[in-house]
Amino acid sequence: MPDFNIFNYLEYNNYFGFIVEGADYMKVIVTGRNMSVRDSLVEQVENKLTKFEKYFRSDIEIHATFSHQKTDQIVEITIPIKQGTTFRAEERSDNMETSIDMAVDKLARQITKHKTKLEKRYRGHETIRFEEIPTPAVEPEGPQIVRNKKFFMKPMDPEEAAMQMELLGHNFFVFRNRDTEEMNVVYARKDGKFGLIEPEDME
Repeated sequence: MPDFNIFNYLEYNNYFGFIVEGADYMKVIVTGRNMSVRDSLVEQVENKLTKFEKYFRSDIEIHATFSHQKTDQIVEITIPIKQGTTFRAEERSDNMETSIDMAVDKLARQITKHKTKLEKRYRGHETIRFEEIPTPAVEPEGPQIVRNKKFFMKPMDPEEAAMQMELLGHNFFVFRNRDTEEMNVVYARKDGKFGLIEPEDME
């Protein structure tokens, strides 16, 4: 197991976290949303995530975010790949240790399940070590588009879009932002508030 060293502590906007440096290819960024993350959780999540370092050749940042809602202890782990794909798993239970295990296991299943599709997409890229990823026992079927809808997109601001979403009884709404002329998405969060998704150019 590689030696990990915490080399920076972060505190901003009610987020508290650590950047954890591991092997040559992997950096783990651990943050707490409205909570501080105790050292034992940082150590557990970094040790669990070492299983993924053999899957990647290029520099990879893994983000682990801890939060809680009432009695739910929530762990969200994301692995963004440079060419645009992002693996994400969120799990909750009555304790953080269990949530960590569940989220890491879910990520491992995702990577294995989509190995073949990823290999086709990233063929020739120096990103993923496909030879290290287990081959799924049953090849999953690809997503099937069964309906195509077209509609006029009235320019509006995010607040109007959120109101329109509620009036329609939907949990998300796609709209053209009046100020930026870009396509945006508002969505209903589990905490009853709203989120906004805006496009960003890839570096």
